[in-house]
Amino acid sequence: MALRARALYDFTSENPGEISVKENELLTLCSEEVVDGWLEGTNSRGETGLFPASYVEITSTDPPQHGNGTTVGPEYHYYSRDSSNESTPTHSGGYQGPLQQQRHSFQTSQGSDDDWDDDWDDGTVEEHGGTPEKLGNVQSGYTNTSTSASRRGSGQQSKGTGTVGKNLNRFSTFVKSGGEAFVLGEASGLVRDGDKIVVVMGQSGPQWEDNPYPFTCLIDDPTKQTKFKGIKSFMSYGLTPSHTQNLVSRRYKHFDWLYARLVEKFPVISVPHLPEKQATGRFEEDFITKRRKGLIWWMNHMTSHPVLSKCDVFQHFLTCSSNDEKAWKQGKRKAEKDDLVGANFFLTISPPALPLDLQEVESKVDGFKSFTKKMDENLIQVNVTINEFARKQITGFKKEYQRVGQAFRLLSQAFEFDQQVYSATLNKAMAHTGEVYETIGDYFAEQPRQDLEPISDLLAIYQGHLANFPDIIHVQKGALTKAKESQKHGEEKDGSSAGGINDRCNIISCATLAEIQHFHYIRVRDFKAQMQHFLQQQITFFQKITGKLEEALDMYDQA
Repeated sequence: MALRARALYDFTSENPGEISVKENELLTLCSEEVVDGWLEGTNSRGETGLFPASYVEITSTDPPQHGNGTTVGPEYHYYSRDSSNESTPTHSGGYQGPLQQQRHSFQTSQGSDDDWDDDWDDGTVEEHGGTPEKLGNVQSGYTNTSTSASRRGSGQQSKGTGTVGKNLNRFSTFVKSGGEAFVLGEASGLVRDGDKIVVVMGQSGPQWEDNPYPFTCLIDDPTKQTKFKGIKSFMSYGLTPSHTQNLVSRRYKHFDWLYARLVEKFPVISVPHLPEKQATGRFEEDFITKRRKGLIWWMNHMTSHPVLSKCDVFQHFLTCSSNDEKAWKQGKRKAEKDDLVGANFFLTISPPALPLDLQEVESKVDGFKSFTKKMDENLIQVNVTINEFARKQITGFKKEYQRVGQAFRLLSQAFEFDQQVYSATLNKAMAHTGEVYETIGDYFAEQPRQDLEPISDLLAIYQGHLANFPDIIHVQKGALTKAKESQKHGEEKDGSSAGGINDRCNIISCATLAEIQHFHYIRVRDFKAQMQHFLQQQITFFQKITGKLEEALDMYDQA
């Protein structure tokens, strides 16, 4: 029984394992399984390979026949899309379109409320470095064990027959993010006034409308707590939002849950990455300090984002009482059943009245892509350089200054053998000089914590952002490609008409440029503040050294 489909658009293959299809061409499918937005089948020329599932409409199957040629059972009819965002078969057990599969996959991955207080991040799993999907993902040259790695650009491989091992990353982000479904007019959902996300036109282009009620959030030093009569231990962080002033306690797994919801909801917003998990030593002071600093950076980027800071799930995370388990679970269920995610997220965006010039948008996005690539390369270089410099200060500089100090002290001890009264002050001054140099060695060993480590923490949060943007750009590029195809085939005579592909492409472009603009804003803010901090710490450091040297010098005036 063969499963057949009709091509809705032209598709030109660009990679091995893909096949080209023409509009209205009939294809025979190898399987109805959609893998990352791709189907496998055979075109009218006998070529077998992969093509985007959203480019075809699955129309019917050839009914099975008895040996005598009589038809058995009803004919099955399938549809790849409808206005409800889900493919609806006329017979149970039929084809599920990519959006339906994506939603089903997301919902079934959440688990029930009963396992909300499990210990997956406190026990066996974290000892192995995280959940299976968090292991071994690499982006932009960085090993990333947070959920972000599985979220953006983690290309899967075909599970079907034939083209096994084919990397399906080319269209996966655009399809999985809902970008394609939205551009093709498949998204539908109830958008309330409170759900609307406004993009305004600023001096530099589209930008998110400012949060009229900005706030910050403090993160206290974590405390170690236990459960099950001490069998399980975990760290609890105290969060105090400035707009409520109410302290709430959250564990790392709560941050991780929140991160997963945000990633699912906002396909063209760069959700900052959480600090990575650690296989061992979770309760060691250095790790706890490092994680808290990472969470502070994460929280600062969340509260300063005009969209993320206002979203319901983030506000629930910040404001729900730690003691009200019922309210927490209700908010958790609401977030996991949110319909305005993926394709429907774009329905919430209210763009500026004047549409953008798509050629200008493409130029800006290409320029930003080049910028992020260069920034990423140089962040790596800065990180390597400052880590090496810190290593030298902690080990080499400290050791060398201590050697100089010990040499001066040994010389002062040798002078003491002269037993001359008038040389006693000189001997004392030289001994003190040796002590000063040993102290300066300690200063060098301690200094990286004050000036270099904060820079490394800053680089870490921006490495995460840079790892997010290729997929964000891919969503916008996919929308732009659809708009161009629409114009080429004359499917849309008036690009500014309501509900047109160009209008929907304009919405995605406005959101993408608004996010790019926000990234530049926080980048300038953060690097300016961090470099000021670094230089001030350097000045304080050398002033402290100068003070010790002047102190030693004054002793020779008395000799």
